[in-house]
Amino acid sequence: MLKDFVLRSLPPKASNYFDSLFEAADVLGQIKNVNVLRSLGPSGVRGLILHRGKQGGPTLVPANHSAYFDWTYPSDQPEMRDLFQRAKAGQWDSDKDLPWDTNVDPLNPQRRLLPANFIGHDVLEKEGIVLSEKEKRELDYSVCAWMLSQFLHGEQGALYAAAQVTEAVQFFDGKLYGSTQVMDEGRHVEVFSRYLNEKLGRLYQVNDNLFVIIDALMGDGRWDMKCLGMQIMIEGLALGAFGTLYRVTEEPLLRELLKRVIMDEARHVHYGVVALREHFKTAITPAELQERVEWSYEVALLMQNRFLAYEVYDEWFAGGKLSREAWRRVVTNSPGMNEFRTVMFSRLMPNLRELGLLPGRILPHYERAGLLKYMTGKAAPDLTANEMLTDLDKHRGGASASMMA
Repeated sequence: MLKDFVLRSLPPKASNYFDSLFEAADVLGQIKNVNVLRSLGPSGVRGLILHRGKQGGPTLVPANHSAYFDWTYPSDQPEMRDLFQRAKAGQWDSDKDLPWDTNVDPLNPQRRLLPANFIGHDVLEKEGIVLSEKEKRELDYSVCAWMLSQFLHGEQGALYAAAQVTEAVQFFDGKLYGSTQVMDEGRHVEVFSRYLNEKLGRLYQVNDNLFVIIDALMGDGRWDMKCLGMQIMIEGLALGAFGTLYRVTEEPLLRELLKRVIMDEARHVHYGVVALREHFKTAITPAELQERVEWSYEVALLMQNRFLAYEVYDEWFAGGKLSREAWRRVVTNSPGMNEFRTVMFSRLMPNLRELGLLPGRILPHYERAGLLKYMTGKAAPDLTANEMLTDLDKHRGGASASMMA
């Protein structure tokens, strides 16, 4: 292809720059629905091309939603009221409930942050990169810190989105529950930030693709789109990501931290399904529902293979040792990242099904993307956090062993 010829003929720095532009154009060019493009397009430019999340300072994102007041204070959603009661009982104090005195050595081979072949050292060797054992542990350390950094950035987005949804949602029991989620998300920001700062000593910048989604949600004035994007898409995928890391890490403080976050996040996704299920059936037009069907699909694509840890690539290989194209092959084919994607989408797809966002006409698109196989699992209302953790613990040894093979 002409693009490949051009990229190969350029110096490494220029080749990487134009590769990122081609990739951004490919992401945005896949969007066919005009309303979806209107929703994601400007954020795509700000994130993928202008890299607004990587400017070295705070980002101002205009909000555009109405706060919904109800002066009668009805008890209008029994399932949400039950979630509110469970959320109150499930609050925890990170200072008291996590063993922060645990000594964490990111390079300790006896207590690995990630399994030995999580990122695919053998795949790297096929691309001509041979690392020493120490370098392999250092790369695993970088990848784990990158993952946790993206968790932290996502939790900051979830904190602000939860506050906005609490203002805008039209069920009063939903507002009461939403207040507990704001507290949960603040606590999650606290613990991930503290772990990265005190235990790993490293923080990576926000991934451009994650920035795009957060930026789009913050500026969307429709409460249900905020809820769909954050509670179902980002939180649902994050729940799978947390589960993957919980299952494979050997570091005890990180496992306990993730366990408690998973308990909270299971409620958050459950709330999203409850809040949107009837709304999508009765309160929006067929055209509006179709927009949400296609928007969910485009965001799923954006998140499927686009979280490619380019921030780690820039740190390790951008000087010409490895092309961006070769790095994509490494990450796409690495055992750990494959596990990462599998568990993420096994949490997301059943919830899209539960919300009626997987009608027959969209299924061939998910099939081509390799995501349809994940739609048959349990949706959030049918899967408790304890069941999820039990399943993760049951498969713990097998997952780590398969990555080390």
